[in-house]
Order: sequence, then structure tokens, then C-alpha cells
Amino acid sequence: MEKKIMELHDRRRKVELGGGDKRIAAQHAKGKYTARERIEMLLDEGTFRELNPFIEHRATHFGMDKAEAPGEGVVTGWGKINGRIVYVFAQDFTVFGGALGEMHALKITKCMDLAAKNGAPVIGLNDSGGARIQEGVASLDGYGQIFYRNAIYSGVIPQISVIMGPCAGGAVYSPAITDFIFMVEGNSQMFITGPKVIETVTGEKITAENLGGARVQEAISGVTHFTNKTEEDVLNDVRRLLSFLPQNNMEEPPRVFNKPDDGWDEQLIEIVPVEPTKAYDIRDVIQRVVDGGDFMEVQKNFAKNAVVGFARIDGHPIGIIANQPKFMAGGLDIDSSDKIARFIRFCDCFNVPLITFEDVTGFIPGVMQEHRGIIRHGAKMLYAYSEATVPKMTIILRKAFGGAFVAMNAKSIGADLVYSWPTGEVAVMGAEGAANIVFAKEISESVDPNATRAAKIAEYKEKFSNPYVAAALGMIDDVIDPRETRQKIKEGLEILRTKRETRPPKKHGNIPL
Repeated sequence: MEKKIMELHDRRRKVELGGGDKRIAAQHAKGKYTARERIEMLLDEGTFRELNPFIEHRATHFGMDKAEAPGEGVVTGWGKINGRIVYVFAQDFTVFGGALGEMHALKITKCMDLAAKNGAPVIGLNDSGGARIQEGVASLDGYGQIFYRNAIYSGVIPQISVIMGPCAGGAVYSPAITDFIFMVEGNSQMFITGPKVIETVTGEKITAENLGGARVQEAISGVTHFTNKTEEDVLNDVRRLLSFLPQNNMEEPPRVFNKPDDGWDEQLIEIVPVEPTKAYDIRDVIQRVVDGGDFMEVQKNFAKNAVVGFARIDGHPIGIIANQPKFMAGGLDIDSSDKIARFIRFCDCFNVPLITFEDVTGFIPGVMQEHRGIIRHGAKMLYAYSEATVPKMTIILRKAFGGAFVAMNAKSIGADLVYSWPTGEVAVMGAEGAANIVFAKEISESVDPNATRAAKIAEYKEKFSNPYVAAALGMIDDVIDPRETRQKIKEGLEILRTKRETRPPKKHGNIPL
């Protein structure tokens, strides 16, 4: 028995070494950790249990019959984060550059299947050169097997991708289907075709970092949701994100202890200017309202005219959607519509209540916006809010104009509670634009058009630039003192916690993608 056990230990040690000391040193020289080191950093200490360490490839072409790939270039298993079970796979760049082959994919899919059966999140640490060319179409089939599970398990268990090296070609589509993508600044890239292929086909010259680095994918394309400077910071961010999420779609998000308070905040009336044209940072409002000012923003550098992210009220996780007056006056465009719609749908999948802070001038006008399909993209927001059955509350801070008023979770598309500050303005459009249309004839025929226009604008503001017309029609449930915003949200979430709402039976809806 001792001999057999010694053999087991020797085999396991060989697998744990991956590509060997030389390749591990090369990985460290690039400022990167190994797959196993990353798993240890991600999980609670001593909780990782490995799956299928002895799986081997069965390829024979191109010298593969003589090639060893310890662990098949990927480490899979389960462990705990903050005491809760998660499943994880980490590609090992020291073994064939982390390239994906048939059995490499099998290890990943077995891990994903076990995560889905047991209702726990799955986290992928990606660091791979792409498909294992020596295995031909078998490697492509492996990608397909992973993509299929990403789609089937979407909305069942949280799926998180962490890009910690290159991720190119077909390999990018698995992270793209998952719920959230993290990237390490300077060390990770995502692209379909690399710089050399682009130069060959189009003549364009660009570096891998400028083509698909973390900064590009976060701020320009919106592909990734979170970035940070080091691998340690990124993995800590993953742990933080999971603290807001349930294990699966059948559970409620985890509550944490929060010290009781009266929900009254004097500072709120100082943050938001009464003048509707003056800008402010909506994050200042959010941080005053949520527990401990703790707000984890998602895609913070993409579509900056909208802010989305996770926080807590009275210890309960919530999803926040807000217009950002600091950028584009908080108006909605193509990118912000996509950003908001996808975040809404994630929260609805996993029972996270939605709180919307509204201060919106409307949908951004422009030829480019129209030609790129603002109609289709804006409709995604309407669809996502209407479809969602989680508790939904809206706080109108100032402007709520036109179709954007409806798109930002109005009563008409399913909001459970809508409150407005006294500074709220709910109207078809701003007073200046409305006066020019409604009183066009009177203004043009006036002896003093400028004076008449000013008088009509003032008249319109007096009648319509307030929350009380909408409140009289039942579109607003109450007009509240800004200082009691936190308490109103806390009370609203308490009564909505037992909300039950169903939709007509159907296979699935057809969101305007």
C-alpha cells in the first residue's frame, strides 16, 4: 500500500508542476502567477479540492503521441469564497500555452456541469494561446461544448470570467457569454483576430494592447466589466462581487449585518443643485444612500452617462441604475442603453432588487445615433425593465423628460414604487423646447418675440416643471424630502420582499438585440 501511495504522490506532484520549473519561472518573469497560485489567491485558504488531475489527451498527430501535458493544461475543482462553495477552472499557460484541446475542454465542462447541478457559481481563469492546433477540429468541438454550457446555464448560476493573459479567436466567446468579465491591466488581451492578421488583411498596424487590452475593452468596446492593476487586486474584486450575489437563481442574495440607522441624511440636499442645468456626480448621491457608502460600480469607464452597480440597503444587496449628469447631461445613448439593459437582466436573473435614480434629459439626438440604431438599443431598456419581476423602485431627482422618463423604470412599464424629490420635473420635454413648439404662433406674432418666449417658458415651468402633475395622475407614488431617501428605499424594499409576479407562459421573449 505504501508503494502505491508513493506512486500516487509522485503522479500528483508531476501534475502540480505543470510545464515544469523553467516554464513556471518564465510565467513569473512576465509578472504573472501560475494557475494554481491564482486559485489559492482566489479561494479561502485551504479549501480547494481538485477534479480530474490525471486526465490526459489522446491526440497522436504532429508528435502529440510523445508529448506530455500534465493536467491537460487546465486545473479544475471547487473551493470556498467567504465560506460559500464555488467551482473554478484555471488554464495553465505553462502547459502548451494553456491551449485548449479535447480533454482540456472535457475537464472544464465537467466542472461546469457539477457547478450547475449543485447550484454554485463557476469562475474561469483564462490564460490561453487559443485552440490546440495539433488536435484539429476536436479542439473546436471543445469550444462548442463550453459555449453551449455557458448559454444553457446562463441565469441559473453566476458565471464569471477572469482574463489573465491572452484570450484570442474563438476563445473570447465563452467569456462574452458569461455574466461578468475581469481583466488585468497590461497583462491581458481579448480579440477575435490578432494584430498580425489585421495587418495582413487590412494593412492596419496596431499593438495587441491597443487592439484588445484591458483599457480598450473596458472603456471603448464595453466588453469587460472590471479591470485592475494586479492579479491580486482583480481576484479580490471577484471575491467582492460574489458577496453581492446568490449562489443560484433559486436563492436570495446574501444579507450581511448592517448597523440600524434612521435613514435621514442632511447632506443629500447639498449635493444635487436645484437648477436643472447644473451638473453633479450621481455617485455622491448613491454613496450617501447605500450602506456604508459601499458601491461596486460595473463598467465604470464605459458609457459614463449611465452608472450601474451593486450596493446594499439594510444589509440586503441591490442593483443600482442611475443617470450621470456629469456626462452628456445624463442623456441616454446607444452604449448606455446596452449597459443598463444587460445589468437589469442580470439582476432579474438572480433576484437582486433594482433601484433607479433618474435625472435624464432624454435620448441623445444625432445622425450617428439614429443611423447606428438608437431605436433598437433604447428598446432594450424598455424590454428589460418590463420583463423584470424583481422589486423595482425609482427615485426621480430632477429631470424626467420624454421617452427616457418611461425607459428609466416608469410605473407604466412595471415600477412597483416611484418617488420624486420636490425638484423633479416630469414632462414630455424641457420648458424651453416645449414653449417654442406649443406657443410658436404667439411668439412669432408677438411685438417682442424674446420677451414673449421668456414669459411662455416661465408659464410652462410653473404648470408642468414639477412632480405634482405626474403625481396627480398616479405616475408618482409620493413626493419625498430628499433627506429621507434612504429610509423610503429601505421601507419600500421591506414591503416588496414578498413580491410575486408572473408573466404569460412562453418559450422566451424576443428582445430587440
